[in-house]
Amino acid sequence: MAPPLLPEPPARLWRNPEPRRHYDVVIVGSGGHGLATAYYLARNHGIRDVAVLERGWLAGGNMARNTTIIRSNYLFDESAALYNHALNLWEQLPAELDYDFLLSQRGVLNLAHTEQEVRDSRRRVFANQLNGVDAEWVEPAEIAELCPILNLSPDVRYPVLGATLQRRGGIAKHDHVAWAFARKADEFGVDLIQGCEVTGFLTDGDRVTGVRTSRGSIGAGRVALAAAGRTTLLTDTLGLRLPLQSHPLQALVSELLEPVHPCVVMSNHVHVYCSQAHKGELVLGAGIDSYNGYGQRGSVHVIERQMAAALELFPIFARAHVIRTWAGTVDVTPDASPIIGPTPYENLFLNCGWGTGGFKATPAVGWVFAHTIATGRPHPLNEPYGLERFTTGALIDEHGAAAVAH
Repeated sequence: MAPPLLPEPPARLWRNPEPRRHYDVVIVGSGGHGLATAYYLARNHGIRDVAVLERGWLAGGNMARNTTIIRSNYLFDESAALYNHALNLWEQLPAELDYDFLLSQRGVLNLAHTEQEVRDSRRRVFANQLNGVDAEWVEPAEIAELCPILNLSPDVRYPVLGATLQRRGGIAKHDHVAWAFARKADEFGVDLIQGCEVTGFLTDGDRVTGVRTSRGSIGAGRVALAAAGRTTLLTDTLGLRLPLQSHPLQALVSELLEPVHPCVVMSNHVHVYCSQAHKGELVLGAGIDSYNGYGQRGSVHVIERQMAAALELFPIFARAHVIRTWAGTVDVTPDASPIIGPTPYENLFLNCGWGTGGFKATPAVGWVFAHTIATGRPHPLNEPYGLERFTTGALIDEHGAAAVAH
């Protein structure tokens, strides 16, 4: 079967305005989260005097560097609610944004290789089902039908004993998602300003009144940070220390191949995940680098481990050629769940700490963050994700709870 044709690039992109001296809302970061927030501020709340400031080019950070996986089968109630809201929105967005960003709900398999993983995975399926998330436990025979190229031999180092399956999960074309949100936000009158690095804040006591940028100071009624791994570089200027660490997260793609990989396969035990993009390249990734940093390039030892793990699962790819590697900068909290909400500074709002799970949550983040900014109060879906949980102890510890957290 021939792969689907990619959409044509948009005939019209968006305005490239000069920054004005004041906005009702300034959003720092023009990735998927920043763009979705601007869109939902305008669409849901009628707030259109908004600027999205980007230090580089629009959606050139993690939005252009992620591996496009969409799923909602997280273990904890708070996570399942937020990510499933995102998945429901993903299914509506192509029509709503009037742009086909190739949402492909091809299914996501999370493999179990040990008896303990089987127990943990089945527990997650039961929890998902109680939360209304589509989830199934599948045995090796059904896995063979779903993904015939997967090595299910009992003689390998880590035999596949079963898997969780979310049929509504899949992938989407990430840059097209950004373009779709950007175009609609622009139509609402939102200013998307590229090449405008935020270097600090304007303050009046404990109240933030604007931002300092490489293109001059900009006043704002409210300032919202959606800067991912660079968030702490900004909050440090206020003396606001966040429980975040930034790490590189590496990925790679192969040459173009005929369509042979029908779904998304993730393995926490050999620690790799693999899908096939719409054009035909294999997309592989694994966990974050162990060190802190802002590097955006691949490294040989990580690439070697990723490919070795992938070949345990897919011997058919042994002669495929790697053509490109890269890294994004992910911000990780102690409980591997995000921070979405107000800060001790009045009029300053945070959306950060997504680690490796930010892309799949994009529309839900925009929805709840826009609500929080517009009303000054968290949406019920992001109320558990406030900064105060790190002092109250009400953590949402998804580390290892939902297999590979991508």
